[in-house]
Amino acid sequence: MSSTSKNPYKWLNAILFIAVIVVNALATTLPLAGRDTREISDMYKNLLTPAGFAFSIWSVIYVLLLGFIIYAFVAERKGRASAAAPGPLFAVTCVLNMAWLFCWHYLLVELSVVVMLLFLVTLILIYLRTRLDNERLEVLDILFVKVPFSMYLGWISVATIVNISALFAKHDFGTFGLGDAGWAIVMVIVAALLAFAIGFRFRDGVYPLVFAWALYAISVEQSDASQAVSTAALVTSIVVALFAIWMFVRSVMDRD
Repeated sequence: MSSTSKNPYKWLNAILFIAVIVVNALATTLPLAGRDTREISDMYKNLLTPAGFAFSIWSVIYVLLLGFIIYAFVAERKGRASAAAPGPLFAVTCVLNMAWLFCWHYLLVELSVVVMLLFLVTLILIYLRTRLDNERLEVLDILFVKVPFSMYLGWISVATIVNISALFAKHDFGTFGLGDAGWAIVMVIVAALLAFAIGFRFRDGVYPLVFAWALYAISVEQSDASQAVSTAALVTSIVVALFAIWMFVRSVMDRD
């Protein structure tokens, strides 16, 4: 077994991941601070707020991350280095995940943005680490290492935009003369460009697909509040989804 395949953080990752699931469950069942996540989102509602069904993606993310946790033990026995690539950074994301929930539920919106940005940066580092390994990846490496962090980073990228928009709504910051709808449309376009840039650079179809899902949810939620924003989000969602499919095809072709 090569030293690079050893994963001294696998047990720490497993314990902290269980803690994340417990805290997320408590945030819903208690809920934390007597407020559920959706209720707080409605307090700072803006034209980039997605429909509630968008957050069901967390279930998929956590299932994929559970696969990553389990695969870390398997990969080490097989001498595969892929699952060890995140190093201690996955444990950091677990702590930040729980910290964000407490900040959000206790209405510390400003601090929640800081935590979210740290969360985003940490996931970017993990994403890069899982893609810079020159070892040819097996299908299991892709399914249990690459895919989980593509989806995780994609959703936290979207969540960062929504979180900052909530902060703007709380303090009634200006929209640089664009108006609420104009500003929201600009941010929709920025989100799409980010999905294109990362997806194309890394031949990643999962990352932009998450954006397509979020943009569709925004189009549904804003259909009554702003037809312009809803239409822009829907059209952009379709374009990004088609791009994601193209990236899936390209990634398969690159492996052949």
